[in-house]
Formats: sequence, C-alpha cells, structure tokens
Amino acid sequence: MRQLLSLLVLVACTFVYASDYHERLLLRPLHPSLLLASFNFQSNTSLASFNQQNFRYFPRSLGQILEHANTRELHLRFSLGRWDAESWGARPWEGAREGGTGVELWAWVEAETDEEADGRWLTLTNALSGLFCASLNFIDSTRTIRPVMSFQPSGDHKNSTLSDLHLLHGTLPREVVCTENLTPFLKLLPCKGKAGISSLLDGHKLFDASWQSMSIDVRPICDAGSDDCQLQITQTIDMVLDIQRSKRPRDNPIPRPVPNEELKCDTSKPYHSESTCFPLDAATIEEGWSLSQIFGHSLKGTCPLADDGVDPICINVPHARFVYASEGAHEHKDETGFMRCFGLDAGRDFEIVLPEQEISEKAPLEKPLLYAERSFIGYGQERGGVQAIITNPSPTNTVDFVYMETLPWFMKLYLHTLKAKINGLDEDIIKEMYYRPALDRKRGTQLEARILIPANSTLVLTYDFEKAILRYTEYPPDANRGFDIAPAVITIGNVSIRTTSLLLPLPTPDFSMPYNVIILTSTVMALSFGFIFNLLVRRFVAMDEGDRWDVRAVRLKAMLVVRRFLSRFGKKAKAEKKE
Repeated sequence: MRQLLSLLVLVACTFVYASDYHERLLLRPLHPSLLLASFNFQSNTSLASFNQQNFRYFPRSLGQILEHANTRELHLRFSLGRWDAESWGARPWEGAREGGTGVELWAWVEAETDEEADGRWLTLTNALSGLFCASLNFIDSTRTIRPVMSFQPSGDHKNSTLSDLHLLHGTLPREVVCTENLTPFLKLLPCKGKAGISSLLDGHKLFDASWQSMSIDVRPICDAGSDDCQLQITQTIDMVLDIQRSKRPRDNPIPRPVPNEELKCDTSKPYHSESTCFPLDAATIEEGWSLSQIFGHSLKGTCPLADDGVDPICINVPHARFVYASEGAHEHKDETGFMRCFGLDAGRDFEIVLPEQEISEKAPLEKPLLYAERSFIGYGQERGGVQAIITNPSPTNTVDFVYMETLPWFMKLYLHTLKAKINGLDEDIIKEMYYRPALDRKRGTQLEARILIPANSTLVLTYDFEKAILRYTEYPPDANRGFDIAPAVITIGNVSIRTTSLLLPLPTPDFSMPYNVIILTSTVMALSFGFIFNLLVRRFVAMDEGDRWDVRAVRLKAMLVVRRFLSRFGKKAKAEKKE
C-alpha cells in the first residue's frame, strides 16, 4: 500500500508543471462495511503571476490573505472523528494531510522580529476566520506555540528568506466542523463543486461519516537549480463512510429490521429452522454499492478546467472484483493487481457499480509505523495525570519520532514527574527535549521530546499536572462538560500521527450562587431603603395634637365649606335667569 500511495503522489506531481489544475478521487474499501473516499484537488500558479495579482486557478480570496499577512507556507486542517488504526490500517497520505480534532493551523510567516511575526499571525487568523466561517480568531497567544522539532517546511524556500521565516502553530480542539466550513472550501475550487469529483461532495454525507478531514496546503515549489518557482495549493477531503448507513434513503433514514426472506443464515447449524437463524460469516462477502448510493447521485461529468491526462476516479480493489462503469469510461488497471482507474468523457455522467460478491482476495491494508493512544489518569479536582501508550508493531525496525504536547495554561505540568517506560522497565529513551512552561493567561505549555522506541515494544509515557482555578468569567456556558485538550502530535519524518483529544474537568463553582446573592442583597437593600425613606419623609406629631387635627373632622369641615359655596353659586345663577 505504501508503494501504491507513493505511485499516486508521483503521478500527481508529474502533472504539476504540465497542467495548472487536476483532481482525483481514490476509493478504498475498509474492513468491515466501510469505505474510505479521498478527494484530492491541486492547482498551481507562478510566483510572478501571484505577485502581479494575476489569479487563474489559484483562489484570489486566499491569495490576497497570504500576501497581506506575508505568509510563505500555510497548512490548515478541519477534522472530526477518530481514525481506527487497528482496523483501518495506516492513515491516508501517511497522516501528512490530517489534523487534530477541531481546527489546526500552522504557517511560516516572514518577519524580522518575533513581535512582527505575532502581529502578522494575528492578521492571518482573523482573515481566515472570516473566509472559512470558523472561530480561528480565537487562536490567541494562549493557544499559539512555536514548534522547534515537530514541523519542517514542505516547500522550497530560498536560503535568504529562511532566516526570516517564523513557524507558528495553533489549535482549536473545541471547534465543531460543519457545513459552514465546507461551503467556502468548495468555493476555492475552479469548478465550485458544480462539476467533476467535487460534485459528489455533500454536507449530509460528509458530516455523517465516521471520520472526516479537510485540509488546505499552500507551499512554493521550485525546479532544481532554477529560480522558476510556482505556488501550489492542495485541497484534500478524506472521509470514512459506513456503506450500509449511506445506502439508506434520505427521506426515510431510520434503520429497520431485515425481512425474513433477506436474512443470511448458516444452514449448517443443527438448530437452524424457520424461527431460528445463526448469522452467516460475511468475512468473504464484499457488500455491493455504487456511487449514487454512497454519495446520493452519480458524478456530474468532468471538470472542464482539469487536466485530461489524469484519471479522475480510482478504486483500490482486487482485479477479481467485479466493477461495472458507465458507457464511455476507459478503465486502466495497474500491475499490482489492486488498483484500477477510469478516464471519463467530458459530457457524460459517470457511475460505477460494485455488486455483492464472495471473494477471498482483499486489498492489503498498510500497517502504521506506530499505534498511539492517550488518556487521563488519576482522580480528584486538584491534580491529575496523562498517560500516552505508543506501540511499535515492527519486529525489526527501531522508530525515532518526535512527541509534541500543547497544553492550556490552566493545566500546569510537573516536568519532574515525566517518566518513560519500555515494556514496563525504566529506560533512557528520551534523546532530546524542549520545554516551555506556561504563564497564567498569557501562553500555554509546550513540550517536545525526541524518543527512540525499540522494535516490537510498547512505550508508556506519563506525567502529572495540577489544575488551576479559573475566574468565573473564564468558564464557557457549558462549564460542567469540561475543557477540550488538543491532541498530541507524533512526527516520524514525513509521517504524522495524532492522538485523540481529551476532555479535562476543572473545579466548577456553583453558578447559581451569584444569582442567590444578588436576590438576597437586593431584598435587604429594598427593605432598608424603604424603612429609612419612611423615617425621613413621614411627619411625626404628638398624640394630643393628633386628636386636635383629626383627619376625619377636617375632611367633614372641608366638605361643608364646598357645599355652601356651591349652593350660593347656584342661587346666583337662578336669579340671573329670572331677570
């Protein structure tokens, strides 16, 4: 599988200089009833055209942001879900185009000083936040680090500019990826999701996947020994779809029991009868599916701007597997026996159908270099611990990797408690380390360690930390849910592995107490104010004076005076009428 992916990357790279834009969809069935769909879009423009604001296939909206922020290389990730390496094998693209849960961003910004780089980084995050409808503007100094060993530039940069490049990295593990992020992603494509493989992308299918990742990579590429450089943008969408779930009709997606006549039972069992069914082992049976069943509709032709020399659809299945394509498609099989690609006609829709088939031969899954998992240990509201378990499955090869942790400032790490054990034994396997402690409300903790893990061994990395108490205004609305901790990043050359994110519970105050205090205080103040105001305004007289100035007697006298006045006024009026 590694040779297969390398071949695909090599074929893609050969067309970088021959065409300005090409796209490809790779379909790879996983075990059990799952399907990995990898969409790859790549376009390039010359640096001269980019500097002159002459955009053809390169998106203008993103290009102007990069130029304004002096960004020379950009990597942006939107991810959701968990990659099951034990069942699905190695990650697509060797993990190079995968990010941690939520949003992850790292870039090389050209600046003379660190303060200038921080200002341009702030400009970049705010602009990308508006472009992709994401909360990237919340990547402040507490969520930004400067990696030392984990990331290396993938583009070709001049030696004169390397000294002025500043690497900055930020994460938002709490960010929820949704359709609002997919729409601007599609608008960056030349065909805008209206034709080509991008027409298969639908938010209902993408965000219903078991795992999905969207990536954008911008880097400069240059010919060896030449100053002719180009700016390349690569957009990738990878998702793992449940075939049975995707085949449900959208108007009635509720799963229902299978009818009796469609049940697949093992008739060799002695207790088999009409009312008793033992499920048949379906390990050798490949489930049938088609493009329209998985994505909701067939492929709407080819993108007219894409290169004609690259087959847009490839599927990784054995050659013995039955695959039926639409009329006019040209099928090409490779020599490995597990890959076939299809060339399409420009004016026709494309559909492929894989019927249900019993086949013992399956496409091999590549094993990852390392298996990694991370979890919290300990108990209590004051302190805790983190445990990372990393396994090297290779029986012969020792793996040298860099382990990086990014922790928030309220998660205070005790570096002296860092321990590394190989198969339960304490060994000196940490060869190099970079540690940058946190500052309250200013920056987080950064930990990078270069570790050497022997063959066929399991590494257990643990450390303790202390939980800080936040101000009540620093808690989110759902404070009792906890705080998301960014995944750890494991770098092995060009291969990247990310663990799952963690959920950290912090001591949470009773947020109803301020309300109770406000109500009680307001009641006491109202009673006190009313009592004092009554004392200041009310007139106090002696009891004998009160009898003299009886209010009722005064009221009666006043009424008699009014009646006399009215009677006199009435007599005068009658006399005037008689005259």
